Amino acid sequence: MEWDFFFRQLEAGINIDETCFYFADDPDENEHYLGYLPQYEKPYWVGYCDIEDGCEFESAKELVEAPIFDGKSLQERWNSVVICSIEGCGLDDWINSFPHI
Repeated sequence: MEWDFFFRQLEAGINIDETCFYFADDPDENEHYLGYLPQYEKPYWVGYCDIEDGCEFESAKELVEAPIFDGKSLQERWNSVVICSIEGCGLDDWINSFPHI
């Protein structure tokens, strides 16, 4: 998935909660989670990162630029991201839920 498309979906908060991924350069394939919950003051969240118990952010931009994945941001490490699921669906099923793609 291309960065621009992913970021647009995250920023809009559309069908993106509970995104599970790992980094291809991680031999243990440790899973990380992120999402968007609009009912909270800081609606963007990340679990299993450099910060114990995860963290929350006010904006998608703040989330993707935070150096919380081995000291680097999600944006910096995007080329090694392997998405396992989004909204409980496999990546292909999730992408196919967008009629314009």
